Amino acid sequence: MSPSSSPSSAGPTTSYLEQTVSLLSTVASYMRLPALASTVAQGVAAVLTSLLYFKQKALIYPSHMPPNARTEVPRPSQFGIKDFEELVIPTNDGEKLSAFYIRGPRGGRLSNCTIIMFHGNAGNIGHRLPIARMIINYIGCNVFMLEYRGYGLSTGEPDEKGLMLDAQTALDYLRDRAETRSHKLIVYGQSLGGAVSIKLVSKNQKKGDIVGLILENTFLSMRTLIPSVIPPAKYLTYLCHQVWPSETVIPSITEVPILFLSGLQDEIVPPAHMRKLFELATTATKVWKPLPGGDHNSSVLEEGYFEAISDFVSNAASDEAMEKP
Repeated sequence: MSPSSSPSSAGPTTSYLEQTVSLLSTVASYMRLPALASTVAQGVAAVLTSLLYFKQKALIYPSHMPPNARTEVPRPSQFGIKDFEELVIPTNDGEKLSAFYIRGPRGGRLSNCTIIMFHGNAGNIGHRLPIARMIINYIGCNVFMLEYRGYGLSTGEPDEKGLMLDAQTALDYLRDRAETRSHKLIVYGQSLGGAVSIKLVSKNQKKGDIVGLILENTFLSMRTLIPSVIPPAKYLTYLCHQVWPSETVIPSITEVPILFLSGLQDEIVPPAHMRKLFELATTATKVWKPLPGGDHNSSVLEEGYFEAISDFVSNAASDEAMEKP
């Protein structure tokens, strides 16, 4: 499979892209990380600021950005999505997680495939609805969007252990739900969501229902990322207890194909992180899709982004062998 090739129906593709591009531009602005960017300073002041951010975990989980992100969550109906459910899913440790289950075209060739979306570290699931709309309209599968604890309308406070419990809760919900228990599942993570996705897939790949993993602009680990964002903090990375060690986990994924979507202008996560993750991956099928003009939040707007996902999902969900890059 050529990851950059487009599906044959170029007409509908153009139409959906034209309808969605302005909404996706809005999504990109929602996902900016002022907590991260504003701490890049020099000298002692930067070190002290870094310590404060590590303590408050705002560097990793700015769940209150943009303002009102914890109370104002756009609904699917606001984006012309009609066939959906708004869910509240309990976790084993007492939290209540907000989620959307959005159906693709019923009876379509990918109606038995569901993409599980894990978003990045700012905003909420409502801000990513334009992406979900593009997936159901253009690719044709279902989309399950989970809200982490401490984000959007979900209860609790975020941390690495809690987010992984949330991710497992989402997967178990789909495995237990009558409508989706026989579905082929694609796990799709952006930035922090990529780290969540890698750990989830590594622990659940043996059952065979997860047929693909999509990663976008994901970091090697938080301790590797911090020095590139805040150089004075390179000697303080041991204080960051939210590790997200994707570089050591991804080699354990051997049963699931992986698509790597890398914005080469990423100003938050150096593109070298994604390339290294690709090199560390040991799965038999891995696809590298560079997005030359994409930065950390606007890669979704790049030409070939959804085409790459469509090709990957179609092949993975239909059990067809994909060519190695």
